[in-house]
Amino acid sequence: QVQLVESGGGLVQAGGSLRLSCAASGRTFSNYIRGWFRQAPGKEREFVAAIRWGGGSTSYADSVKGRFTISRDNAKNTVYLEMNSLKLEDTAVYYCAADRTLRSGVSSWVGDYDYWGQGTQVTVAS
Repeated sequence: QVQLVESGGGLVQAGGSLRLSCAASGRTFSNYIRGWFRQAPGKEREFVAAIRWGGGSTSYADSVKGRFTISRDNAKNTVYLEMNSLKLEDTAVYYCAADRTLRSGVSSWVGDYDYWGQGTQVTVAS
């Protein structure tokens, strides 16, 4: 089993920045893909960004490209989401996830991810 714990959410003004962290424990493998998703009230969970643990290739949703950066710290088994130039529409619960399937690419589909964190709230205020 893999346990994922997010931290770093909070309230920030539009245009500001936040950094989310997701620490993993338990059984993890170098082929895992680690992703961030978010869910706003009344909306479906959507892909934000993902990173291949081995190799470090990344993928981003169009809505966050150029503003968000996903990165990893191998020694700490932690993935980060640096969020800059935050907008009101970035308000959501952000979830960390892990995909254990060996793939050629990085998936953006919720159903491909096997493990999920409990979520952390990000609120962007005007």
